[in-house]
Amino acid sequence: MSLIVQKFGGSSVANAQCVFHVAKIITDTYKAGNDVVAVVSAQGDTTDDLIAKANEINPNASKREMDMLLTAGEQMSASLMAMAIEKIGCPVVSLLGWQAGFTTSTAYGSARIHKVNPERICRELDKKHIVVVTGFQGINRFDDMTTLGRGGSDTSAVALAASLHADLCQIFTDVEGIFTADPRKVKNVRKLDYISYDEMLELATLGAQVLNNRSVELAKKYGIELEVLSSMTNEPGTIVRETSHIEKMLISGVAKDGDIARISIIGVPDRPGLAFKIFTKLAAKNINVDIILQSVGRNGTKDISFTIGKDNLKAAMDLLNPYVDMIGASSVAYDDHVAKVSIVGAGMESHPGVASTMFESLFESDINIQMISTSEIKISVLIDADDADRAVSVIHGKFFD
Repeated sequence: MSLIVQKFGGSSVANAQCVFHVAKIITDTYKAGNDVVAVVSAQGDTTDDLIAKANEINPNASKREMDMLLTAGEQMSASLMAMAIEKIGCPVVSLLGWQAGFTTSTAYGSARIHKVNPERICRELDKKHIVVVTGFQGINRFDDMTTLGRGGSDTSAVALAASLHADLCQIFTDVEGIFTADPRKVKNVRKLDYISYDEMLELATLGAQVLNNRSVELAKKYGIELEVLSSMTNEPGTIVRETSHIEKMLISGVAKDGDIARISIIGVPDRPGLAFKIFTKLAAKNINVDIILQSVGRNGTKDISFTIGKDNLKAAMDLLNPYVDMIGASSVAYDDHVAKVSIVGAGMESHPGVASTMFESLFESDINIQMISTSEIKISVLIDADDADRAVSVIHGKFFD
């Protein structure tokens, strides 16, 4: 007998038919002799609908009250799932995040999990109950409901798997696993049987939408084996674990992130410490910086360009515009019509020429590279947003066709 944590996203539980389909997956796993904890997201567009309702009342509602509202979506989903499982004839109980033992930080809207106390879940499993848990939420030290931010249900599932020492954590989605590129936009993609934590973490961070990067970080930290698979088919999915394969593939995938912007600070005085001061100010406002390019000093100045998330652009520009004058730089500008295209693969470490192959494919398609960032297992380029989908396609074709 195994203990299995299964997570189902919003599209998997979007309506009554989907709920019963998922309930059968859960109960079939239970009837096979396993203990089962199911983590569910809000149904379909419920979260977006709740946000729209909030905006009708108060577009500037506090984050605390937004969390109180948004946690209702998962509560509805969990109770409906429990009702479906009851109808099938299996013992079940649904639990809110706080009932399942999730305690979090006080950052409403983007809380971090501090601890999971699975005592209540263990008692229910001892009673041979299926346990359905609301994803995406917990409770903070003020006894207020909190949400975990984008992809929070994935993170909830992996955190539960770690605290329960589960044998497997299955993430059910609307695709059949991890592919070498987005199968909805690129032809001839391949489904991966296995991928390493590090490769998956890079892909998730670089724009792949299948898994949340925080969930992959947790899985790696606690050695939780993940399986990403479709709730619509009975096909095996992709296993995410420590080592993807003995003879590593050259690259594991191509990803695109269009939710970024480039900021350029022109004419920064060529003095020690100014870059440190600039990025410290951004960090103090929780603005993450990704690709950084600094020009060679000339005429006593240099230019610094970097990328940030598009949702942080206004805050960053509001911060930097007055600061540029203080440090004696010429100007600051931005471009929010850019995209980052990346290749990821542990096989890069032992195969020279990967970068040149990637750049060749872009050259042959007349796609200009604005910035480049590399690590041991990834290469990212910043390009014009209009070229992004075509870039993913030609790069994928160069490596996989």
